[in-house]
Amino acid sequence: MSEKLWSPTHETVRNNLLSQFTNEVVDQGAGSFDDYDALHQWSVENPADFWAAYWDFAELKASQKGDIAVKDLDRFPGASWFPEAKLNYAENLLSTRSSKTAFVSILENGERKSISYEELYLETNNLQSFLRAHISIGDRVAGWLPNTIETVVAMLATSSLGGVWSSCSPDFGIEGALDRFGQIEPKVLFACDGYFYAGKTIDIKEKVRSVVEQVKSIELIVWVSVLEDTQAARSKETNWGHWPSALSPAINFEQLAFDHPLYIMYSSGTTGKPKCIVHGQGGTLIQHKKEHQLHLDLRADDNLFFFTTCGWMMWNWLVSALATGCTITLYDGSPFHPKLDVLFDLIDQESITVFGVSAKFLSNAQKEMVSPVESHQLNSLRCLISTGSPLTEEGFEYVYEKIKHDLHLVSMTGGTDLISCFILGNPNLPVYSGELQSPGLGMAVDIWDDSGNPIKEKKGELVCTVPFPSCPIGFWNDPDNNSFLDAYFRRFPNIWVHGDFGEITANGGYIIHGRSDAVLNPGGVRIGTAEIYRQVEVFDEVVDSVCIGQSWDGDVRVVLFVVMRERVQLSGDLIDQIKLRIRNHASPRHVPAKVIAVADIPRTMSGKIAELAVRDKVHGREVKNTSALANPESLSLFENLVDLID
Repeated sequence: MSEKLWSPTHETVRNNLLSQFTNEVVDQGAGSFDDYDALHQWSVENPADFWAAYWDFAELKASQKGDIAVKDLDRFPGASWFPEAKLNYAENLLSTRSSKTAFVSILENGERKSISYEELYLETNNLQSFLRAHISIGDRVAGWLPNTIETVVAMLATSSLGGVWSSCSPDFGIEGALDRFGQIEPKVLFACDGYFYAGKTIDIKEKVRSVVEQVKSIELIVWVSVLEDTQAARSKETNWGHWPSALSPAINFEQLAFDHPLYIMYSSGTTGKPKCIVHGQGGTLIQHKKEHQLHLDLRADDNLFFFTTCGWMMWNWLVSALATGCTITLYDGSPFHPKLDVLFDLIDQESITVFGVSAKFLSNAQKEMVSPVESHQLNSLRCLISTGSPLTEEGFEYVYEKIKHDLHLVSMTGGTDLISCFILGNPNLPVYSGELQSPGLGMAVDIWDDSGNPIKEKKGELVCTVPFPSCPIGFWNDPDNNSFLDAYFRRFPNIWVHGDFGEITANGGYIIHGRSDAVLNPGGVRIGTAEIYRQVEVFDEVVDSVCIGQSWDGDVRVVLFVVMRERVQLSGDLIDQIKLRIRNHASPRHVPAKVIAVADIPRTMSGKIAELAVRDKVHGREVKNTSALANPESLSLFENLVDLID
């Protein structure tokens, strides 16, 4: 059984928002709940009651809620949430009107800006007034922007009008932007002139104009200056802020259906053009606020930070926290420049209370021996979030030993597919090493075997058996829903199959062992790649790794590629140590047949290891969408390897 690393105090449990919500539904006659498992069971057995009760608890703003919480609950997909409701996502995010700081925005070069809730409302009002002449309800607006205040204002103005927002970060190449914006045909593009990263200043103006020339639907570019190089606007171009103040002091928020499109997100796979995933405004709002309030205990006096770009769903999740009235700290740049602990500096500098990063960031910080517990105060920090990939047991222990001894560590999983989480934190439960705490309320998560039977303490498919409000509306340009159904619902009818390989532990927590499509099958035994990474990460000599299954002699053999620390060679002795560690801590089946050093490993724009791309390259197959990769040149390292022919 995993080691218990943290437990909430009795006072914390008594006073947090999750307990307040529990008491409210008990008082309303939902029953009595001895523990979180009982509350969760009620929430998935009575989803209409749960989501309606949470709507009231969250005090969502709407011109009309309606009497029906859900129609066609037996259809998954196809359930219709709050079908009579009329509301606006942006109105809920801008419900606070005060001098309280809404955002602090910091660039890698040190530039810092802040904006109050009142100022954010006024900025959105002015842009909405200008944008109204260019878009109508349902029109797409794209952002090719860094993680700054202007990006949030552009999104809010778009959604206030009923437009559909979609964004990618400025490090995307021309082909990557075309693959996305070319499919959704935006009318307006907000684009930056450049950005700062790892000490470099990168100008993207010509890259932007090249894409605009090819995406004929774009009628207007709005330039957002980051490099202080204001554009001399050409035809159909303007600069940020070059519009008059709104005539009315109040924003006219379009009242829209609950499932009106809000965001178009993109899959990050490398098997073809990214899928355009459409998310509705109501589902996104209610799901995000539930996760912020009930699973993180996020309140107006908190300061929330998550290291993300506008090309990752965590940006959408982050900015939704405006609905709680908290302060949000934005950062754009390298997480390790100009020094390795620059993000930890922000905690003390801005009094951040909830700090979010990827599991890969924590792994890198651990390997570089960053020890904030010795170098920083971190007095404000009460919660640390990790997502993007499975956080290893060593990662859990690093957080408590080297960052802060007393905090709530929230490892969570979900993704772009549902723009939220299936499994995440719980302020009322202890944290066990290597385990995600619990499924989210209203999320009927389970682990099934290949025959569709629920299993515990065994590895299987992560599924969701009951509809939930943030299920995508569908995919863009998928009129018969065939691609959408293929992605999640073909394997088990009426059941969402997420594509993660996981297990439920004896503690009732969850472990994610990697993506199902990357599962290894040596000798017919299913092995999650994360189980191998977990063991490799303990070696300081190795800074990164990727594991694949290679077809070999009528079976599959495990091949492990490692990136070595600078000036360190992969020796036969180290290979033996790695194999022994994997054998002793995983199983003999997990031991790689080959361990090979490479200079780099391909990752997607959101930082995930591109295992399928490596597998295809090793087998001589074409990788169809290299624009999904942050470093596509690394694929050449896996071609025609002599070490793999024997």
